[in-house]
Amino acid sequence: MSSVLITAAPTGPIATKADNPNLPTTPEEIAAAATAAYQAGAAVVHVHLRDADERPTADLGIAERAMELIRQQSPILIQLSTGVGLDVPFSDREKLVELRPRMATLNPCSMSFGMGEFLNPPLGVRRLAARMRELGVKPELEIYDMGHIPACLSLLEEGLLAEPLQFSIVMGVKGGMAATIDNLIHAVRMLPPGAIWQGIAIGRANLDLTAVAVAMGGNARTGMEDTIYLRKGELAPSNEVLVSRLANAVTALDRQIASVPEAEQMLGLGPDPALAA
Repeated sequence: MSSVLITAAPTGPIATKADNPNLPTTPEEIAAAATAAYQAGAAVVHVHLRDADERPTADLGIAERAMELIRQQSPILIQLSTGVGLDVPFSDREKLVELRPRMATLNPCSMSFGMGEFLNPPLGVRRLAARMRELGVKPELEIYDMGHIPACLSLLEEGLLAEPLQFSIVMGVKGGMAATIDNLIHAVRMLPPGAIWQGIAIGRANLDLTAVAVAMGGNARTGMEDTIYLRKGELAPSNEVLVSRLANAVTALDRQIASVPEAEQMLGLGPDPALAA
């Protein structure tokens, strides 16, 4: 089996410091969390941004500041979320790729998300996919339900995506697939040959299902976007602790942890588009 690519998701769009005071929300805190996650074994940091009131934002100035600080502190690969938050218009979210991160999310479908709506209009998704390919930004295809996989394959057939495809199988969001081993297995079976994939489990199933993903030969993500708890009743003291716990599970399963250069090769990343700008 190949090495395991660990992604850290330190912030997310939902939790606040009221939920866990250790949640990073400022560019400085997010960069520090990314650095600690890198030192604990993460090769990729999945970045959500917050404004001064902790609300999800697609503000380009905040995004640029966070990316600059992360790059100054470690070589961890930056993956900007274009999901941002449910109340942020798609037209604002898609502009984040103009900052040329190594990777960015591409959510193929609209869906119910808890009590809200996560809107990803088909024409907007295609416009964003085309722009990401033009800029050399690698799409992270976030799959919240089984029907999202053929939607991504349609984008590939239309020439809007380039292989190898990178999928994130997200389980446990209300409105998407439940966090079960059966759902993970079924989703993986639907992926095209040669695809790169990682398991993401929201909430209490975070450790169990990411460990199962690793045992199945996949990659995995953790961090306070996915769970604000280390265990039942105990808030996570940092993202670093969550990443270290996942890294320990990887080594316990007798797999190697991917370095940043290995992750670049696995994902088929080209030169850093920011350096070519």
